[in-house]
Amino acid sequence: MTAPMSPYTAENKPTLLVLDAEPPPRLGRLTGRARVEHADESTLASLLPAADVLLVWDFTSHAVRRAWPGDGPRPRWVHTASAGVDHLMCPELASSETVVTNARGVFDQPIAEYVAALVLAMAKDLPRTLELQRGREWRHRESQRVAGTRACVVGSGPIGRAIEQTLKALGIKTALVGRTARAGVHGPDELDRLMARADWVVSAAPLTDETAGMFNARRFGLMQPSARFINVGRGQLVDEDALAEALSKHWIAGAALDVFEHEPLTAESPLWELPGLIVSPHMSGDTIGWRDELGAQFVELYELWEAGEPLPNVVDKQRGYVPGH
Repeated sequence: MTAPMSPYTAENKPTLLVLDAEPPPRLGRLTGRARVEHADESTLASLLPAADVLLVWDFTSHAVRRAWPGDGPRPRWVHTASAGVDHLMCPELASSETVVTNARGVFDQPIAEYVAALVLAMAKDLPRTLELQRGREWRHRESQRVAGTRACVVGSGPIGRAIEQTLKALGIKTALVGRTARAGVHGPDELDRLMARADWVVSAAPLTDETAGMFNARRFGLMQPSARFINVGRGQLVDEDALAEALSKHWIAGAALDVFEHEPLTAESPLWELPGLIVSPHMSGDTIGWRDELGAQFVELYELWEAGEPLPNVVDKQRGYVPGH
């Protein structure tokens, strides 16, 4: 799919609008090729009509969703420096001719490694080991072998597939669940059965109308008492009250959340004190140099758009993710 272009000249350069976050993206390669403007949540709506391209660098902001329905023309291409697009989608954008792309490919392996680290940490009881060390207490225990256990990974996109392959490398028998059944992917009608037999349930699905709240009290009730739950997808996929009950009543053995319904997690949140829960601040995909990777990816896409070439990573705006996986 190609973003439509006008015959730009040196005097009539495209306007690239950046929804800013710190640190800003490195766009030096576009010097002289684009008129770069910067916006924050308070100025985005007024600047949108003059923009040809919008780079959503602040992917934690919902400003696009609020500003897009206003008056005037809109950018013909929007790129978000994130895998998910739920923070910017609104009916007006979804029904428009604007092309939306995401940062598919940057976060896949880092998130897979993070999930593997969580699995090993819980299986080997590392949080308890660190706690005992702080108390200078020598307490021998036995830990769990992960090879031969079963995992159910929900979300068959690039991140889910990377998680599947990484867990398989640890000897974990892994089933992948996606929106539709196909070779190597189970359909949603098999999710309950797979969760009921899994030692590890990993949420890596996009947030859509169909997936919101999918991990609820009924589904936590299906899991084995020895099973653990991990969410690296979107916080809104999980009923946090239901998870808190499942952990408090020991319906499941443990959980790890890297994403939450409301971020940042407040100091008053009861999730901090839940038994068996590992809390991390939405960092599973953020490895050293990740912002530079995101900036370089956008520049490469911009050069394709500038040349009138087809863009990769085009999001199906009705589904809310890049199709074809």
